[in-house]
Amino acid sequence: DTLKRRKKHATVSHVPNCLGTYCVLYEIKEYKLVSIIIPTRDCSEVLSNCLESIFNKSLYPNFEVIILDNGSKEQATHDLFEKWKQQEKNKFKVVSLDIPFNYSVINNHAVNYADGEYLLFLNNDTEVLTSDWIDAMVEQVQRPSIGAVGGLLFYADDTIQHAGVIVGLGGGAAHSHRGFNKNDAGYVGRVICISNYSAVTAACLMCRKEVFEEVAGFEEELPAEYNDVDLCLKILEKGYRNVYLPHVQLYHYESQTRKLENESLSLAKDFLARKWGQYVENDPYYNPNFRKDNEHFLYYTASQGSLVYKTYNWFYLRRESTLLEYFNDFCFAIKKRIFKICGKKIA
Repeated sequence: DTLKRRKKHATVSHVPNCLGTYCVLYEIKEYKLVSIIIPTRDCSEVLSNCLESIFNKSLYPNFEVIILDNGSKEQATHDLFEKWKQQEKNKFKVVSLDIPFNYSVINNHAVNYADGEYLLFLNNDTEVLTSDWIDAMVEQVQRPSIGAVGGLLFYADDTIQHAGVIVGLGGGAAHSHRGFNKNDAGYVGRVICISNYSAVTAACLMCRKEVFEEVAGFEEELPAEYNDVDLCLKILEKGYRNVYLPHVQLYHYESQTRKLENESLSLAKDFLARKWGQYVENDPYYNPNFRKDNEHFLYYTASQGSLVYKTYNWFYLRRESTLLEYFNDFCFAIKKRIFKICGKKIA
């Protein structure tokens, strides 16, 4: 009824194994060109796996792949470029930019060669799992109110690598539900439900080209870390909403071609704190009562001391906890608070 009243063309379905939750899928109005931008440097086997999954699994009929070659030296990599130029003449092109690695500069440069109205930033160490992944992202970013969208990414061991980004964790930002089992519903079903987050990872991020240009693209002062967070927060500040999509699924083998540097991470945290201090202090999509030193929506357990954690998961009870145990913790916390006010101690 709500969709009809708002004159939205969409379908509603139940989320499997998650009672009382629903998924709204919007009709794609026009299959506009999607420009998939993949920065890379050598590691041809990793890139080959990524490209094979894109071209062999994707159902979306209108996309191009732009490889931003950041100084590849290995012959195998250049042979791979030639292979795909021959196989996908109208969908594949390579742009060279041999400079010291700067993720933001590289991607901003690649956008100049993108013909699509939709930009899809993708890491070279990813592998597509769901054939309708592009369709699912397009159906959201076509909506005027939506900024950036991202998907559910897994490590090679089938644990969760990304299910949305929470700003403020660890003094910077971190991926929600990292390390959870692939089939876990997450905190109140947030892993398996379409959700708003302040940010999503640029390992797989789509937005409209006009939105990207409106916020002046990636911040080039951030060469490696948190450039995606900064981009998403700029988009959020413009009044758009960023969306996590659980049905967009990929493997992310994470930083196989580049390694993180502690100094760079520290500088990026400082940048984030200066520019986006209000979000670092209080992410509007993360309950302030949860801890900020982990990604698991955890809180202190009252009855077992300040160093023991638990998490509420209304659909799949984790860590061998029971609803009765949660209720007992809640009652104990209330009792402790009352006794503190009265100046008494709990035996």
